[in-house]
Amino acid sequence: MTKEQLVQEAIKARKNTYSPYSKFGVGAALLMKDGQVIHGANIENASYPLSNCGERSALFHAYSLGYRKEDIVMMAITADTLNPVSPCGACRQVINELVPKETPILLSNLTGKIKETTIRELLPYSFDEIENHEH
Repeated sequence: MTKEQLVQEAIKARKNTYSPYSKFGVGAALLMKDGQVIHGANIENASYPLSNCGERSALFHAYSLGYRKEDIVMMAITADTLNPVSPCGACRQVINELVPKETPILLSNLTGKIKETTIRELLPYSFDEIENHEH
């Protein structure tokens, strides 16, 4: 699967958003080693802290199906933004723990703009890395 195809899967996932409060739909797609694509969309709640982002929805779905970090080949995230969307801090921390450090993460928007990155770039000095640095 190409990067562009995985972004299209994230756009497809975004159609399942439940975002009546923010009106900001986010879709995510994970490409797994076995070729499966796992989708996730943001799901909001009137009690905002109970909401879940698209990135975490996709990852939690994959883990609930029995997949683990070594099964993830690539991740795509999309939203209706001018430039490629960027994950929130909470999602960055979850991605940091549940996705291999060098896995390509495709940040995108609905017009096809793509920025490829990794969690190392998105979350430098993460909790697990801080413990390994000299003080």
